[in-house]
Amino acid sequence: MADEQKAEAPMFAGFLAEIVEIKEGIKTGIYGEIYTVSCRILEGKDKGRIIRRNMLGPAKTGDIIRLPDTSREAREIKVK
Repeated sequence: MADEQKAEAPMFAGFLAEIVEIKEGIKTGIYGEIYTVSCRILEGKDKGRIIRRNMLGPAKTGDIIRLPDTSREAREIKVK
């Protein structure tokens, strides 16, 4: 067993993105814990593209986050 080498698997899969804007006043979720943010993709085929995503937890402009994919984009939340 000691001679066997483990295959190096990536710890986290996904794409890095930087938060460029937090949409003020737009929170969703049962308790308002989900924020809508605009983020710039830092790697991959969509590098430089800015997309809107929903994220859980505290965030501030300039934070680096990891997105599982870059094809989905959050729809605009309309308050009734």
